[in-house]
Amino acid sequence: MRILTLIAMLMCMAGCSGNSPETINHQLFDSEKLSFAVDTLATGLENPWGMAFLPDGRILIAERPGRLRIWEDGTLKEGGVAGLPEIWARGKGGLLDVVLHPDYTNNQWIYLVHAATGEGDGGSTAISRGRLEGDELLDVETLFHGKPHTRAGQHFGSRLVFDGQGYMFSTIGDRGVMDTAQDLESHNGTVLRLHDDGRVPEDNPFAGDPDALPEIWSYGHRNIQGMQFRPGSDELWTHEHGPKGGDEINIIHRGGNYGWPEVTHGINYDGTIITPDTTKPGMIDPLLHWTPSIAPCGMTFVYGDRYPEWQGNLLVGALANQHIHRVELRDTTVVHTERILEGMARFRDIRHGPDGYLYVLTEEPGLFFRIIPQ
Repeated sequence: MRILTLIAMLMCMAGCSGNSPETINHQLFDSEKLSFAVDTLATGLENPWGMAFLPDGRILIAERPGRLRIWEDGTLKEGGVAGLPEIWARGKGGLLDVVLHPDYTNNQWIYLVHAATGEGDGGSTAISRGRLEGDELLDVETLFHGKPHTRAGQHFGSRLVFDGQGYMFSTIGDRGVMDTAQDLESHNGTVLRLHDDGRVPEDNPFAGDPDALPEIWSYGHRNIQGMQFRPGSDELWTHEHGPKGGDEINIIHRGGNYGWPEVTHGINYDGTIITPDTTKPGMIDPLLHWTPSIAPCGMTFVYGDRYPEWQGNLLVGALANQHIHRVELRDTTVVHTERILEGMARFRDIRHGPDGYLYVLTEEPGLFFRIIPQ
């Protein structure tokens, strides 16, 4: 199907956004292993970035300009949740990820990853949490605020995941200053590990180092915008943006140095060389890299029984070339990839819902939909 026809079809469904989630577009799309339909749940979103599924059936959607929207009973509610922490909507910064605490049923904590200003000039990535009551967030507290602060509008990272053992992991990009990703006295270009209340675990790899920030779990990253634990394992998988080329998929190891900018498969946007090296001793090589870039954002492993043909695959949203990148794995080896829904939109997030279906957020156009296997 031609791209414009597909977009026109989806936008036509915008008038039906009040329909129930079971309203399925019966136009079939074929991947190499699965035929599926797109079930459009909402349109008109502005830079949607992350989503979280509440036990009562409502779905929270984070929009980067600083709104937390509620999708309820088949409709995207007007306005947004009140009481959010300060959101610094600058460039690619703003309200980014939204995640429920693993024990949400008992503690009601909702976590937000967002850009925020701080002491001095500029801002950085922060983690806050609060409890949702009706359409308002209460008991809001900021648990972490990255440093240094800068007025740069790029590379905020954005993702947050829990490991099931009381720890949360989050990401900050290099904030456009590449060399800081190798500086352990900066949070830039890192994966962070914290207790769920923001305290620093005593066994973090740099917790006892006076020349390093204790929150850092790994470093040498350019800009991670996708992260998930592989189901049934303790493997923390990420993807990150390269410059012009050199996007990566990595498994994150305690204290690991992932090389940016001392090693990369990419080059500067003006065509100049960043480094001749793609690997160095003591630095961890990616499992997969993309050149040209796909500009990855959002990712999930496929699990459960809804998509047996994709079981165990990794799905990666792509902003460039506008598609979902399906990655087949054998253990930790990439054996095959495929592009799905190419040309449809810029894909920002992909997650499993509690019903086992895959839910997707896109921008340009701003869509929220499910993938329904046929």
